[in-house]
Amino acid sequence: MNVIIGGIAFAAGVAATYLMFLTVLKSRKERIRKSAEEEGEVIKRKKMLEAKEHFLQLKTEHEQMTSERNTRLNQTENRIRQKESSLSQRLEENQRQRRELDILRENLNNQLEIATHKREDLERIHKQQIDRMEVVANLSAEEAKGQLMESLKSEARSEAMSYINEIVDEAKMTATKEAKRIVLQTIQRVAAETAIENSVTVFHIENDEMKGRIIGREGRNIRALEAATGVEIIVDDTPESIILSAFDPVRREVARLALHQLVIDGRIHPARIEEVVNKLQKQVEEEVVEVGKRTAIDLGIQGLHPELLRIIGKMKYRSSYGQNLLQHSREVANLSAIMASELGLNAKSAKRAGLLHDIGKVPDDEPELPHAILGMKLAERYKEKPDVCNAIGAHHEEMEMNTLIAPIVQVCDAISGSRPGARREVVDAYLKRLKELESLALSYPGVTKTFAIQAGRELRVIVGSEKVSDAEAESLSYDIAKKIQDEMTYPGQVKITVIRETRAISYAK
Repeated sequence: MNVIIGGIAFAAGVAATYLMFLTVLKSRKERIRKSAEEEGEVIKRKKMLEAKEHFLQLKTEHEQMTSERNTRLNQTENRIRQKESSLSQRLEENQRQRRELDILRENLNNQLEIATHKREDLERIHKQQIDRMEVVANLSAEEAKGQLMESLKSEARSEAMSYINEIVDEAKMTATKEAKRIVLQTIQRVAAETAIENSVTVFHIENDEMKGRIIGREGRNIRALEAATGVEIIVDDTPESIILSAFDPVRREVARLALHQLVIDGRIHPARIEEVVNKLQKQVEEEVVEVGKRTAIDLGIQGLHPELLRIIGKMKYRSSYGQNLLQHSREVANLSAIMASELGLNAKSAKRAGLLHDIGKVPDDEPELPHAILGMKLAERYKEKPDVCNAIGAHHEEMEMNTLIAPIVQVCDAISGSRPGARREVVDAYLKRLKELESLALSYPGVTKTFAIQAGRELRVIVGSEKVSDAEAESLSYDIAKKIQDEMTYPGQVKITVIRETRAISYAK
């Protein structure tokens, strides 16, 4: 019985517990539902506020766009009205000019009619005067014209014979002078080959396929080489050769060596070209100093200033009236020493003056001084003796000779340059003109390099991109052309090409 009662009690407890669990679960579910409804209401209000804000923002942007569009429309309408007004004014002006032209045309027609009447009157009066003259002279107009022509023919024949006789007499008097002039012209023609060698270098290549690599894609390699060296590179149909043309032999030598190294190396592109040219320019400068030292050692001349040795080395790449300047100076030095020894004078001083007598032809700048005076000033600057300085300055009689060495140097200079075909005077004037062209362009601000090419018919001017704009480059080209036209004398025309390039450089470390 107790067991039954316990079972019933246990079942009643389980039932009560289950009912209590259901009640608690229902209460918790109601709270969760209410909480969810409240949270949903909050989210709903939040989203509605965000939607209202977005709508207001869109409305504001739309109003702003509408306002800007209206502003642009108003501006366009104003411009259209202004153009209409301008067109109206132009139309009125054209109509006024047309009326004025009509008036002028009418006046011209009236004046033409008056001129026609006057011409008819003049012709009538002229005919009357001719008739009167025929009556007075008892000759017709044709007969008078014939007599006048016969008289003029006789007088002209007499004057022509007199003129011919004068020409023959003058020819006899100047025959010797004319013969010498013809001989000199013939000598100059023979020396033309030397002049060509002084302005052109031929670079030989193994095959014509290398020409395409040297030119590069769209010509960028050859343009880079010309810009870096200042030498015009001519690639034509000549088999297995390229022509380097420039008035400055140093530039030609640098271009020749650069081409040689690039062809051997095989890497030909603008950056490599610029690197090789810069390297070779330094090598040529070192070679110039070495040539100066070797020349002084060969001639037994000691104690020369290093700058004088550099100037002597540069003579190797310069010509004087068609002669190589270094060979000419060496020859003058040896002749001066021999002549001074024969006369019992100081042979060493004479040899020193003979070697240095033309150093004024190779300065780094080109002052407006005769080369003899400039050479004397350079010698004085580098502590040469007074007798040597005087011999340098007086070898063209531009100053008084104070020592016996001076006439010896002058005579030996004439001996070295007086052989047939040794010199051609136009070369010096040609080089001076090209230097003046480059110096004139270099005087403008922003110009970094100048190169005169094609025998002075083209001047290439390289400017810094940070200093000169594209528009200023065009203006600079015009200004240089105008200045050359006003200040210089030259044959034909000179083309001025201004090159402006931009470079971006970075380093990978």
